[in-house]
Amino acid sequence: MRIALVASAALLTWSATGALAADPAPKGIDGARISQHIKVLASDEFEGRGPATPGETKTVDYLIKQYKAIGLAPAGDKGGWTQAVPLRRFETTGDIKVGFTLNGKPRPLTEQQDVVVHTLVPSTHVAVKNAPLVFIGYGVHAPERHWDDFKGYDLKGKIGVVLINDPDFEMDPKNPLYGRFDGKAMTYYGRWTYKYAEAGKRGALGLLIVHETAPAAYGWNTVKNSNSAPQFDIVRAKPSDLHPKVEGWVQRDVAVELFKAAGLDFDAEKKAAQREDFKPVELKGASFSTDYAVKTSLITSHNVIGKLVGTKHPDEAVLYGAHWDHLGVGLPDARGDKIYNGALDNASGVSGVLELARVFAQAPRTERSLYFIGFTAEEKGLLGSEYYGTHPVVPLAKTVALLNLDGLQLDGLSHDLSSHGVGHSTLDDLMATYAQKQGRVFKPDPHQEEGHFYRADHFSLAKVGVPALTLEGGEDLVKGGVAAGEAAHQNYLKCCYHQPADEWHADWDLNGAVQDLTLYYDLGRDLANARDWPTWKPGSEFKAIRDKTAAERK
Repeated sequence: MRIALVASAALLTWSATGALAADPAPKGIDGARISQHIKVLASDEFEGRGPATPGETKTVDYLIKQYKAIGLAPAGDKGGWTQAVPLRRFETTGDIKVGFTLNGKPRPLTEQQDVVVHTLVPSTHVAVKNAPLVFIGYGVHAPERHWDDFKGYDLKGKIGVVLINDPDFEMDPKNPLYGRFDGKAMTYYGRWTYKYAEAGKRGALGLLIVHETAPAAYGWNTVKNSNSAPQFDIVRAKPSDLHPKVEGWVQRDVAVELFKAAGLDFDAEKKAAQREDFKPVELKGASFSTDYAVKTSLITSHNVIGKLVGTKHPDEAVLYGAHWDHLGVGLPDARGDKIYNGALDNASGVSGVLELARVFAQAPRTERSLYFIGFTAEEKGLLGSEYYGTHPVVPLAKTVALLNLDGLQLDGLSHDLSSHGVGHSTLDDLMATYAQKQGRVFKPDPHQEEGHFYRADHFSLAKVGVPALTLEGGEDLVKGGVAAGEAAHQNYLKCCYHQPADEWHADWDLNGAVQDLTLYYDLGRDLANARDWPTWKPGSEFKAIRDKTAAERK
């Protein structure tokens, strides 16, 4: 994600020369329209667009109004514009008591400052008293990579402590084991969602993830703000199969203190966790306690879906998607601002989808159908897209691809572009071709260590076999080069990501967004007029499930 460095408002429309699309958008992508959508969606009036809040109602109403004005047809439940997504909402209430006992002495922890804890297991009260602690390395069980941090250890009744990311991140590249987890490219094993789920499957009472800024790819403020808001999950038959009773994060310096009290050196234990012979280490003399009330409720949020019906193959579809939600109203920042407006993340992506829908609606219809989806609850763990993936409007076998947007390029034109993560599918190869036609270069994600492939809604569709990607704006900026692009990325992470400062700015340079969306338009149009089907590349973990659905196309 990027935050603007350049204050140029000129040339807000841009078109590719030599584009492959046979029917280019007649009026082109309009940066001014995109900016206006962002301004509205990220305004204080929309209250941070939290699911199941007045902000959701305003957002959904706005999207439906725009879909109607554009000329889309409704594609949701029962002929409507929305797909109902049943969710369970969890909110901690009152004081949160949390702390360690270290060698018989209580060590209280300050919620939000030292630690954050929550639960996604239905309950009215969470109480843990002096539960034993065990360090389980990176919390990874990956048989195909010949890696098992658990070694059969019984976690029942215990609180696991794990490192974020995966073993490769800080491993010496000269180590013969380096590369088993794709080098610097974070795998799904490095994500907090995987670690909680694996601990839940193994019956752990709880799991604490040690926060370190570099391997997490964001600072403590992001952890604090994301976890202090109400938490959500899809309504599941057995939530405890995927979630331990206590899920939380702990600051690194607190973890160092914990390990020291157990007679261990944190850095040495982390080094040991990078070996395949690592075994769980009990933190002797240490235990964990917490006590807090939980308000649990069932709510319904909504994906918003519109379509343009294809002329020859209306049962086949190319999807465009972006999540409309953000964090809502939460903890105040230093200015006292409590509204997490989410302008770049992801009012900009939703605005991009609206603009793509507008230009498609004004152009000749494609042979395959086009669907435009605003996903809910991405910030809660990709929940809206996960629900869509298991309740698709278009059968998965007939879904050509998902082209997702999670933040537009707001720093101006670039010489390059990329997608989130490593190129798992032939969509990346197509992106490279279209970039070349624009006189640009398609490059691998410059921040693969941040695990972007597993942090955007396209991952939910990938898991059910649909080729999917999220476009990532270029880093090699026309104004300032790679240095300016990297500075913008780091500045956004520091000042704005999941913070109230992610707000609309009138001086954004949207030429880069227009450039990228024009490419996305051309790519989607050609996919929707072709008879080809993008595929997962050999070795991809998603290929087998896609191959199974291929036989259903008749």
